[in-house]
Amino acid sequence: MPRTRTLPLSAALIAAALLAGCSPNGAHHEAGKPAAVAAASDSPYRGTALDNGFTKPDLVLTDTTGKPFDLRRQTAGKTTLVFFGYTNCPDVCPTTMGDLSTALAQQPQTVRNSVQVIFITTDPERDTPKSLGKWLAGFGENFTGLSGDLTKVKKAALNIGISVEDPKKHHDGTVTSDHGTQVIAFTPKDNQGRVVYTSGTTVDDFAHDLPLLTNSAR
Repeated sequence: MPRTRTLPLSAALIAAALLAGCSPNGAHHEAGKPAAVAAASDSPYRGTALDNGFTKPDLVLTDTTGKPFDLRRQTAGKTTLVFFGYTNCPDVCPTTMGDLSTALAQQPQTVRNSVQVIFITTDPERDTPKSLGKWLAGFGENFTGLSGDLTKVKKAALNIGISVEDPKKHHDGTVTSDHGTQVIAFTPKDNQGRVVYTSGTTVDDFAHDLPLLTNSAR
């Protein structure tokens, strides 16, 4: 039975707006359930294919070397996987990056050369360019970390259907950041977000879809 789902953009926005709570004890929760989606279709992807794509955010932030990074311009022509999260996240952020890293390691060099993973921090006060770069280095050269003004980050996330909240400081001194857990895949030929991956996506799912995304003509 096909595992792929296709949904209209309006439903995608509702589904993608779920928040993931990263708590100090490592518990992970999603607020609410996604809206009902269309039945499985003939889409080749194991992620959730969108009937209409998201436009890649027009966003300039700071990369891990301290230089400005223009998201649209500097990822043009590549399959771009965008994720919002933070390095002190105890669960979904490192797990998702680890799964993507493992899936990329299984690909031929031609596919790896065509994929860029963009990790945009939702906790820029603590995730400095230096600390973000050190954290992402363990996942591989395909990973680019971006930090900057949180208001800009929240607006860009919302434009592609992902909710990001201000970090919360707790009485015990810990800080958590609630953010959507989705990975949005932007295809190389039109820079449109065509496939959404939720926090339940497996390494095998990513590994299956990466070659399809890099060769997508949509």
